[in-house]
Amino acid sequence: MNIIYSMIKKKTILQQKLDIEVEKRNHFNELSTEKPDPIIIAKQYNDEYISLVCALFAYGNVKLIMKFLESLEFNLLDCDGNTIKEKLIGKYYRFQSSDDIVAIFTALNKLKKEKTLEQIFLQGYKEDNNVLEGIDSLIKEIKAIHPYSSKGYDFFFGIPFKRDKNGKIKYQGNSPYKRYNMFLRWMVRSDNIDLGLWKENIDKKDLILPLDTHTFKVSQKLGLLKRNIYDLQSAIEITKNLQLFDKQDPIKYDFAIYRIGQEKLI
Repeated sequence: MNIIYSMIKKKTILQQKLDIEVEKRNHFNELSTEKPDPIIIAKQYNDEYISLVCALFAYGNVKLIMKFLESLEFNLLDCDGNTIKEKLIGKYYRFQSSDDIVAIFTALNKLKKEKTLEQIFLQGYKEDNNVLEGIDSLIKEIKAIHPYSSKGYDFFFGIPFKRDKNGKIKYQGNSPYKRYNMFLRWMVRSDNIDLGLWKENIDKKDLILPLDTHTFKVSQKLGLLKRNIYDLQSAIEITKNLQLFDKQDPIKYDFAIYRIGQEKLI
């Protein structure tokens, strides 16, 4: 009984501390020149397609991410193919060559003419309220509408999830797809940080933690993660532990945990 009581007490203390951190971080001052984040660019447009571009380019040094996103002409998502090529000649970012970035804008341009991203996501999600199936739907639709392939392009959009013999998405051996899960947090949650553009069809209780190096290390130190492997299984484990603190909105803790790691507070 003493062991159980001790465990409950530790969880209660951790939840209290994280709740305080969430309340402190849920403020417009958390998004500024001094505290850069790609969602700042997404908020300027309040558009799901632009938000996806911002989220999927969000890897590497945050200042370089911001500099690159600020250089993009997002109106190209509504332009013809020749204009896209003309405007993006010489544009590159880390793993994405100029050809890759042209292909990215071309794919999203074609897709935007046919469906909203929410509609595509719902094709997979609605079966069992499974956000992973929704992400898989997005990746497959993007690849189908513009079947271009390169290392940079495939890294940007990702590849469909690996599945077991029964067709279920594997947790072990799959990427945590941090950037897609971050995009979903932006779209589904609504507060002083997140946009909440998808207002009705997706429940925030189904979201999965966008696992990056900061949230991975901090979660280990806080006891939210016992594993040492950076994969989808670890993102699921942390999410389940956060559900113990708030079953209806477990990913409200993500931004606070991320900032704790980024600012080296632990």
